Amino acid sequence: MGNLYLIPTTLGESDTARVIPSEVSAIVREIKYFIVENIRTARRYLRKMDPTLNIDDLQFFELNQHTDSQVTAAYLNPVLEGFDVGIISEAGCPGIADPGAEVVKQAHTKQIRVIPLVGPSSILLSLMASGMNGQNFAFIGYIPVKPAERVKAIREIEKRSGVEKQTQIFIEAPYRNTQLIKDLVNTLNDQTRLCIACDITLDTEYIKTQTVAQWKKGVPDFNKRPAIFLIQG
Repeated sequence: MGNLYLIPTTLGESDTARVIPSEVSAIVREIKYFIVENIRTARRYLRKMDPTLNIDDLQFFELNQHTDSQVTAAYLNPVLEGFDVGIISEAGCPGIADPGAEVVKQAHTKQIRVIPLVGPSSILLSLMASGMNGQNFAFIGYIPVKPAERVKAIREIEKRSGVEKQTQIFIEAPYRNTQLIKDLVNTLNDQTRLCIACDITLDTEYIKTQTVAQWKKGVPDFNKRPAIFLIQG
């Protein structure tokens, strides 16, 4: 039986050698089957990692939030036949805020060995750099889009953070960053700490933690830039 490898990717258009260990690249070169979110971007990433790879010799299975569980179960057939298979998400580490978690779940039920490989995670990197509580934290994914629901969620998150002394971490679609930041600044208490981490590991990386009162004095433009947000009440 083969292994299921969880292959990290860059968090943007950065040099793979800068954030992906050479050992990961060596393992990837030996894999012929890949479960990916987007075939086109996965092919581009693999070619960037190793320009000598013959991409046409590789087989890709596409996975997203709409893929049926019976279909994803079949993606593991090469592992049962003795071949290694790799999962590649769109950014960061597979299985974290990523549909790859379903395949990993199925792999465990089939007694397949799951091997996570080291790579960048915006959740952990932003938490490390935030100065917030790293012993008690929660990643809550996306918060509501509708204005009234979003404001309610922000207040609940802030309250939970204060009561449980817990760092709250969440994300948003890049094109909605401006509105989210506006809602955060207008809703949170002035003394609540807010960290905005943008373009992590890229040359344009920006990570800053301030009180909401300080953010009210001015916020850079984060429109359409991948960002992650942390608060601690």
